[in-house]
Amino acid sequence: MAKGRKHSPSHAEADTLLWTEAAFGVELLLLHASPVFYGFGIPRGDGSGVVVIPGFLGTDLHLMELHAWLGRIGYRPYFSGIGINADCPNLLIQRHLNETIETALAQTGRKIHLIGHSLGGVLARSAASQRFLDVASVIMLAAPFRGTVAHRAILRVADAVRNRILEEHGPGVLPDCYTGRCTCNFIDSLRRDLPDSVTETAIYTRHDGIVDWRCCVTKNPECDFEVPGTHIGLAFNSSAYIVVAERLAQAQSSK
Repeated sequence: MAKGRKHSPSHAEADTLLWTEAAFGVELLLLHASPVFYGFGIPRGDGSGVVVIPGFLGTDLHLMELHAWLGRIGYRPYFSGIGINADCPNLLIQRHLNETIETALAQTGRKIHLIGHSLGGVLARSAASQRFLDVASVIMLAAPFRGTVAHRAILRVADAVRNRILEEHGPGVLPDCYTGRCTCNFIDSLRRDLPDSVTETAIYTRHDGIVDWRCCVTKNPECDFEVPGTHIGLAFNSSAYIVVAERLAQAQSSK
């Protein structure tokens, strides 16, 4: 599926079928028609805080369905507060996501859960690694945390975002910011294994039209869950929501 052709010094190109992502609308319709959407037949939450983090170029508005659903099934959901996910990931965590995590911890008085879609899932895992004492679980939806192997159109946009970051922040970021070669805390945290106290979940689809799905798995069968659907659609995919509810409940029981 992905031959990993060289695109730039920072990323490799994947032979994904971008046009298949147009089917994400079907997933949204199916979600609204599913009993899962209304909280039927799935484990109930315990009032824990759950922070949801949008993907590349996305805002918190993209996860409104997930946010509302988490509230319906018994959790206290929080938007990430990062604004548009098109900035240095290290700065997004330090300046925005950590503040939201602190708020959730203070208001719920217990460990929180992190759920991120695509690049948001990569931010979630890095933050969980940095703050494992505060995090009960991290759930990644189509998140290429093992490396960026993506469709060439996505890589072109990512390169443009990287150039803007360097221009805007200058010496405030490292020269290799927004590449796998960066040595910031964000990248370093991704390379660490999470402790057993954090329940890790990677939900992926082999029909991903954006990134190589093999970059989205932990390679631990107890943590990896395949669902049918698109990369974009995993943010509102009923099969993914079932896994999310079950893994959140498992993280509760393991505390």
